[in-house]
Amino acid sequence: MDALQKLVARALGEDVGTGDVTTAATVPEDARARALITQKAPGVIYGLDAAEAVFEQLDPDAAFERLAREGEWRERGPVAQVDGSARALLTGERTALNFLQRLSGVATLTARCVHAIDGTGARVLDTRKTTPGLRALEKAAVAAGGGTNHRVGLYDEILIKENHAALAGGVGEAVRKATAHAPGMPLEVECRSIAEVDEALAAGAKRILLDNMTTDELRAAVRHVDGRASLEASGGITIETLREVASTGVQFVSVGALTHSAPALDLSLILEQLK
Repeated sequence: MDALQKLVARALGEDVGTGDVTTAATVPEDARARALITQKAPGVIYGLDAAEAVFEQLDPDAAFERLAREGEWRERGPVAQVDGSARALLTGERTALNFLQRLSGVATLTARCVHAIDGTGARVLDTRKTTPGLRALEKAAVAAGGGTNHRVGLYDEILIKENHAALAGGVGEAVRKATAHAPGMPLEVECRSIAEVDEALAAGAKRILLDNMTTDELRAAVRHVDGRASLEASGGITIETLREVASTGVQFVSVGALTHSAPALDLSLILEQLK
């Protein structure tokens, strides 16, 4: 069983437990139905694989038809149609919609952010501020919305933060130690001032995260670095402030809200009994 199937099985186990009592009590075992999932608000659909897996695990004979393409902005409309056991469709409804609404919400907020900085030359990055257990799916949703994935976890890139630098003896010393420990590993270091930027550059850092700087400070940092390293702005950035930050000349803007605060996309599932 692959990772997605295992995740779906856990989600169903959490919801179904020892059985869907309401459905078992009210719906005949041999009843068949058609479910229509509909998008009711503008946004980007993502998560159809997860939704399909939900119904497939409950009814291996269920027929799942995709009526929308993932990763495209849509105003509204049909998303998917599923024919199968009425009991399976009812039991899986909430879990399938939870996956779809959550992931489509992430893709939608990402698309709004990408649109907000169009023409600035900067890219929108996600973060590790993801729902436990859903990181791979949420980062895929960010990509579907047009965003750029930052590191997946603690293992695929070095990111020296304030606390690391403090314990290592400073920004420059942290960069030197990290480079020696894992040569060739992508490395980024957080800086809160021009002085720390200079430490990072002197130690050989090629990517710098400018933490919680004002737009004036960001512009000054961009001028000071003058192409010697790529720059990322981070810290409390919202969709309202995003374009101003992206227009300072940084190459990247990281937005934690993409995954920790994205509102669910409004979707519905309506069931029709089949003869």
